[in-house]
Amino acid sequence: MSTKEELACVYAALVLLDDDVAITGDKIATLLKAANIDVEPYWPDLFARSLEGVSLKELISSFGAAAPAAAAAPVAAAAAPAAKEEPAKGGKKEGMSPVH
Repeated sequence: MSTKEELACVYAALVLLDDDVAITGDKIATLLKAANIDVEPYWPDLFARSLEGVSLKELISSFGAAAPAAAAAPVAAAAAPAAKEEPAKGGKKEGMSPVH
């Protein structure tokens, strides 16, 4: 479960991303201070360092592109007719040997 400090840093990073501003620990801390949100001093730098070399715009847009494909998979599986018939109770399937 996320803590208040984690969520505050995530939202601050998203605000910076939306404004096309480089995400740094100082800028995250400035946004949090302006929003009157108190966090431990290490959180802004921790988040800024964890996002170095990560393209957040690509990461966020990949979630949107994957959602329709993931939602369509269960629908396609449910629409496929059942190809296997279940054996009668107590009956054996062909080609299966008893387990000892």
